[in-house]
Amino acid sequence: MFDDINDLYQQVILDHCKKPRNFHELPQATCSAQGRNPICGDQLKLFLAMEGEKISDISFTGSGCCISKASASLLTEFAKGKTKSDVEKMFGQVHEMVTSGKVLGDVGKLAVFAGVHKYPARVKCAILSWHAVMAALKGEAKPVTTESEQN
Repeated sequence: MFDDINDLYQQVILDHCKKPRNFHELPQATCSAQGRNPICGDQLKLFLAMEGEKISDISFTGSGCCISKASASLLTEFAKGKTKSDVEKMFGQVHEMVTSGKVLGDVGKLAVFAGVHKYPARVKCAILSWHAVMAALKGEAKPVTTESEQN
């Protein structure tokens, strides 16, 4: 069964890598943020359309490894329709999950990244889009980088 779960997780990551969801610019974006991971070469830009505290639409553009693209794709699926506080809470859960392997609460399909903690160099790939969405929600103009992320 464990192999079946790993296979399923790999399939989800590959699917979101090859066919990323919400992969386009968002002309009506009210905020955006850029992120980069110099170690892996991942670069992305997240676009958010906010209606008060709610994310009415979200998308991303950029290039990177499969984990980075899949993480951004799954993030956009999760965040659409959620509030700023929902995303902030999930950031904490995802960060804990990719750094320790512990799945806290209902993270849905994002659980596919629980195994990333075994590969320290890939933690930065998985969390890049999450740092970018947090920067966008805070209105930070400076691009975020994974250089401050602990392995």
